[in-house]
Amino acid sequence: MSIGPKQALFAEFAKVARALGHAHRLELLEFLAQGERSVEALSQRIGLSVANASQHLQQLRRAGLVGSRRDGKFVLYRLQDEAVVGLLTTLRIVAERNIAEVDRIVRGYFADRDCMEPVSREELLRRTRAGAVTVLDVRPPDEYALGHLPGAINIPLRQLEARLAELDPDQEIVAYCRGPYCVLSFEAVATLRGHGFKIRRLEEGLPEWRAAGLPVE
Repeated sequence: MSIGPKQALFAEFAKVARALGHAHRLELLEFLAQGERSVEALSQRIGLSVANASQHLQQLRRAGLVGSRRDGKFVLYRLQDEAVVGLLTTLRIVAERNIAEVDRIVRGYFADRDCMEPVSREELLRRTRAGAVTVLDVRPPDEYALGHLPGAINIPLRQLEARLAELDPDQEIVAYCRGPYCVLSFEAVATLRGHGFKIRRLEEGLPEWRAAGLPVE
């Protein structure tokens, strides 16, 4: 039996939905939102075998969510376009509003480390231009090198305790990392507040900042 054009479109949309239906693939998209990466780099970051990571990436590619190119012996993947970031944001908002377990996890882990109101993109941009804040990128150096907020200093979370002297205790700090629930920024906030620093988080991360058309270095 033939199907109508609307049903045919829904079948194609369902391919995207199925591609999103795995935690590892969502995590891969979060890392690719930082910038183009090889399969090998992604597999190490997520803790998967290269073969397993490659299978997940192929499913994302078939769904039109990521693109790829070959660079010598390496295959490099990237988000197909910035609309993928918006799709992930919508997925997060729907889950936050309608799934009780999401609220439990947020309250049980994230709120325990930072219950203060995060800084919006607009507020951070305004305060950065006025020189009123230190912007702290707590991602690993390779992600920082792929793109970061203007003027941000990079101190990876694991180095933070040893590099406190590089931060001005008299100026407020705004930390950011991969996204709104990136553990790195929450841990950085808890660590620096424990040392008496004035610090808040950016409410989202680099991908959302870039997708909003704001400047990136």
